[in-house]
Amino acid sequence: MEKLSMEQLGRISVEEYKNSKKTPAVVVLDNVRSALNVGSVFRTSDAFRIEKILLCGITATPPNAEIRKTAIGAEQSVDYQYFKTTVEAVKTLKDSGYTIIAVEQAKESVMIENLDLSGIEKAALVFGNEVKGVDDNVMEMCDLCVEIPQFGTKHSLNISVSAGIVIWEVFRQLKDR
Repeated sequence: MEKLSMEQLGRISVEEYKNSKKTPAVVVLDNVRSALNVGSVFRTSDAFRIEKILLCGITATPPNAEIRKTAIGAEQSVDYQYFKTTVEAVKTLKDSGYTIIAVEQAKESVMIENLDLSGIEKAALVFGNEVKGVDDNVMEMCDLCVEIPQFGTKHSLNISVSAGIVIWEVFRQLKDR
């Protein structure tokens, strides 16, 4: 089996990305501590043409060497905006007609394999702090909560892993809208 070369992959330029049709989804990072995690989310968001990333609270913002290290340039292609609080960011998204979806373990969560976005035009995915998760005040503002089932000894996945799984599923369901 032969790997594809960079030329064979046919990736678009940053300018082409900026002008391309996006998946009707926004990622919200709620006080994410690790800039490396932030960079990974930028890279995944680029791969699935996410509209924008909202960086909230203590979440690092570009330019940042650690973001750049894992984003590998995706911080140049994916639009982003900083909000002092996640509550403010979510309120702005709600006012713009987004369905707010927390990625969290909660009593009312839907397992990702049961997530049905058929009635949703545009989604905002809220990923929480690596230790505390999605803030309780933000959870109260969410329309849905999605959970990734886990079967090992640990109670959570790294945010970059969770983002990859959930963003892929949202892309899969919303890409043609």
